[in-house]
Amino acid sequence: MVNAGDMNGSGNLMDFLDEPFPDVGTYEDFHTIDWLREKSRDTDRHRKITSKSKESIWEFIKSLLDAWSGWVVMLLIGLLAGTLAGVIDLAVDWMTDLKEGVCLSAFWYSHEQCCWTSNETTFDDRDKCPQWQKWSELLVSQSEGASAYILNYFLYIMWALCFAFLAVSLVRVFAPYACGSGIPEIKTILSGFIIRGYLGKWTLLIKTVTLVLVVSSGLSLGKEGPLVHVACCCGNFFSSLFSKYSKNEGKRREVLSAAAAAGVSVAFGAPIGGVLFSLEEVSYYFPLKTLWRSFFAALVAAFTLRSINPFGNSRLVLFYVEYHTPWYMAELFPFILLGVFGGLWGTLFIRCNIAWCRRRKTTRLGKYPVLEVIVITAITAIIAYPNPYTRRSTSELISELFNDCGALESSQLCDYINDPNMTQPVDDIPDRPAGPGVYTAMWQLALALVFKIVITIFTFGMKIPSGLFIPSMAVGAMAGRMVGIGVEQLAYHHHDWIIFRNWCRPGADCVTPGLYAMVGAAACLGGVTRMTVSLVVIMFELTGGLEYIVPLMAAAVTSKWVADAFGKEGIYEAHIHLNGYPFLDVKDEFTHRTLATDVMRPRRGEAPLSVLTQDSMTVEDVETLIKETDYNGFPVVVSKDSERLIGFAQRRELILAIKNARQRQDGVVSNSIVYFTEDPPELPPNSPHPLKLRRILNLSPFTVTDHTPMETVVDIFRKLGLRQCLVTRSGRLLGIITKKDVLRHMAQMANQDPESIMFN
Repeated sequence: MVNAGDMNGSGNLMDFLDEPFPDVGTYEDFHTIDWLREKSRDTDRHRKITSKSKESIWEFIKSLLDAWSGWVVMLLIGLLAGTLAGVIDLAVDWMTDLKEGVCLSAFWYSHEQCCWTSNETTFDDRDKCPQWQKWSELLVSQSEGASAYILNYFLYIMWALCFAFLAVSLVRVFAPYACGSGIPEIKTILSGFIIRGYLGKWTLLIKTVTLVLVVSSGLSLGKEGPLVHVACCCGNFFSSLFSKYSKNEGKRREVLSAAAAAGVSVAFGAPIGGVLFSLEEVSYYFPLKTLWRSFFAALVAAFTLRSINPFGNSRLVLFYVEYHTPWYMAELFPFILLGVFGGLWGTLFIRCNIAWCRRRKTTRLGKYPVLEVIVITAITAIIAYPNPYTRRSTSELISELFNDCGALESSQLCDYINDPNMTQPVDDIPDRPAGPGVYTAMWQLALALVFKIVITIFTFGMKIPSGLFIPSMAVGAMAGRMVGIGVEQLAYHHHDWIIFRNWCRPGADCVTPGLYAMVGAAACLGGVTRMTVSLVVIMFELTGGLEYIVPLMAAAVTSKWVADAFGKEGIYEAHIHLNGYPFLDVKDEFTHRTLATDVMRPRRGEAPLSVLTQDSMTVEDVETLIKETDYNGFPVVVSKDSERLIGFAQRRELILAIKNARQRQDGVVSNSIVYFTEDPPELPPNSPHPLKLRRILNLSPFTVTDHTPMETVVDIFRKLGLRQCLVTRSGRLLGIITKKDVLRHMAQMANQDPESIMFN
């Protein structure tokens, strides 16, 4: 039995029960949680533990374990997320190289690892060693010539198709939720929506395996977004081991927010950026306690990944760089231009990708996901192989584009004409005229840029794990590197121009093309996702240089302004709306002058509101009402004549309470009176035993008057995370507004289709 103070709907369900029965407080699939109710239940649980801790040493130890369970969960999430990220990185490295050749000394070695172990590798030919053989060398003993090229080309395509087919088949058969980026769904789940199985163990396993396959296949996608989904699956798994989180959906979402931070931490090697990403981009409810725990989870995850050292460079990411040349004020103009390009690319990508995904959902194309993946993979592999910048993995491409050209670089992008009398230190090579390799690289990069822009539109959203961070960064990095080389050559050949005269003397190292690539990558990623603060922090954690924060900030803000001029939605919000999820975005503004009475149901001409009375309905009446409607809950009134509001009863809890009462309480039959008052109603003699359901009644449902502005109602739904709100006038019930009604009204006011909001 619970005391009278627990009558707010968070205590036991029925007076005759000593303990709550199974499934109490749980929600049905594709429904929204009640944040206020979850908060109330957690407060009651905490109060109970605190009062019990004074009774005995054992209870005190239990209270300490409860307090520390949050930190234990964060530790476990960080360890597992970091380990999985390291395994994924190592596997991708090996399988990407497997498309081109194999290591004879140990087939599980990647190209780089194979040549590390060789004693016959020279510095000049560090990519060539007898232990590593291309498929043409292994099969037909030829490394050069048309036949060798065609055989390598054919096997490259076959391996890509094999990886992609295996990935899409695994997703389709074992875990349909493992497809896509996962971030739109994570945002929706963190806002309070239930998608059962989305963060399950099968999803975790299949997403981890298929992520390796799709990235290795060479498709234009990344692993960074899906790593957030993987980390949240880890968070969901560990939170289910502790009743504090498994029995409270609100507390579980605090864990998932921290897990998202750990995911970005291992994806980019940016623990602080991960915390800010979770705060800025994915989390809906982010108390200060969650900030600390997110920081701890991100720290543990980054430390675990650093211990595994998947890239062999003691860094957390493949494209870590350090620049030695400062930037100059005159360079802000090209940086801002890159920001404009990033904003335009973001707008183009979102519109084209959403149009293609809508076509996939509404036409027969969506019925053939395996065929679509195979066709896109084949097109990608056929076009990508001839161009060295699209053949390699996108992470390696970004790494090369970010790199500063030192004296030891052998890349085509560093094929400058050297001054034979140059005696400068290695880190301060002066600007030089571009050689033939640079000009070749420029047109190859231009072709690669066009290809990446087009193919990414069709790739993102297929039924395979697909991240968008890396392809977006690659587009920006290619554009930025080309702009950087252009500015560098302009400064070299025209150093007497007024814009170069003050800071770029002959023989000086003025312009760093790699920095332009980095700024371009930030601009394009910002244009697509509309991130700002977290994006800049992630980028400077990647490069290790605080000196370049201003160029990154300028590009990120410009790209957001330009993209916002064409539409406020980022790619994740656009996919949330496309799927019809009930996500009430904090960033959306509601400026229309409508009232609660315009939105509430029932409308004029509709059937009256379905309600329960406090003491005049039978069990059969309640069961009939539940059977004939599909509402999530029912207002309880004094009588159908007065319609004075008493409280609100959830549908699921009514069903469970009646079912349990029939099983466990004698005398409850179909014509038993159901009452929600403290004392039973006066009944004629020989009447069946009445059923008291006051414990499941929420006596303080949130109410507004019919003349409350919708601007205020929308704000209440956002900030309190309500499922529904009752509309009254002078205490008399008039109607109800659900989250779905609010979203549909907002869509209608924005001239969008209100029927696109499909879930409650």
